[in-house]
Amino acid sequence: MNPPPKLDLARLPTPLQPLDRLSEALGGPRIWIKRDDLTEGAGAGNKIRKLEFVLADALDQGATALITSGGLQSNHCRATALFAAKLGLQCHLILRGEPAKTANGNLLLNQLLGASIDYVSDRAFEDLDQLYDRKAAQLRALGERPYSIPIGASDELGLWGYIQAAQELSVDFAAAQIKPSCIVTAVGSGGTYAGLLLGKALHHLSLTVIGICVSRNAAFFNQKAAIDIAKWQQRFQSKLKAEPGQLRNDFIGEGYGVASAEVYRLIAWLAQLEGILLDPVYTGKAFQGLVQMIKHGDINGTDVVFLHTGGLMGLFPQMSGLALSELME
Repeated sequence: MNPPPKLDLARLPTPLQPLDRLSEALGGPRIWIKRDDLTEGAGAGNKIRKLEFVLADALDQGATALITSGGLQSNHCRATALFAAKLGLQCHLILRGEPAKTANGNLLLNQLLGASIDYVSDRAFEDLDQLYDRKAAQLRALGERPYSIPIGASDELGLWGYIQAAQELSVDFAAAQIKPSCIVTAVGSGGTYAGLLLGKALHHLSLTVIGICVSRNAAFFNQKAAIDIAKWQQRFQSKLKAEPGQLRNDFIGEGYGVASAEVYRLIAWLAQLEGILLDPVYTGKAFQGLVQMIKHGDINGTDVVFLHTGGLMGLFPQMSGLALSELME
């Protein structure tokens, strides 16, 4: 089937690379990494694949201003601000939390990119639809044409980003002459996970999609994926059925954006072992899940793939007060 129009913003295809020292250290299957952290020079990561389709729709509708939302250090919000500037659009962010005394990480980049930011409490953020509606009304009153993007650009249109990424993976696997048993990814808003499920079905990939939940639990993301896939089927008049993947709750830790000392140690270990940099919000927890599943014998097969979704900017505000020497003890 033909995908909807998209913008060419990403540097694709991203590399699929073996992590042989890591594989040897863990003594399990051969581990490969899909480097979606390299989709764009400013570190847009997995967000750019979804935004290529969403922003094409925004331009098609004549939008002059984008509205989206997330946490203070949202990678998606920063990526949206980046491409809004590139496309000459206004960017209005609804961020959950209070303004930082000193901007760091993604928050600093949002300010540099000229995004307008509304800081809201956790309680107010629960009624996100009302916040979007209010901001859109304000912009229309100023003569702008607002376009609202959900958290993570994770909706039926954004799913196309990882439907097409699945096709790219099939080419990668053929070139490397491998048949991975699974692909492991962080799940923060659900769009990458649901897109991979559809892409697996559309492009006939015989692997399991394993999602490591980093915010909500598996029940929430099972429902979110089912809703987004049903909306995708309806919008694009498709009868394609996606088999469920596997969602893991056990690596969320104390909550979204809160990483344990073990996660920080794993980030430092992989950095020194393979020169791969992860973040403590998404990929660090997903990597922890991969390592633990291999150690516990939960992953079968000779090859597995870890999807690096980016998020490097999340390291700086999280680790600025930590002593790396203590993490390596």
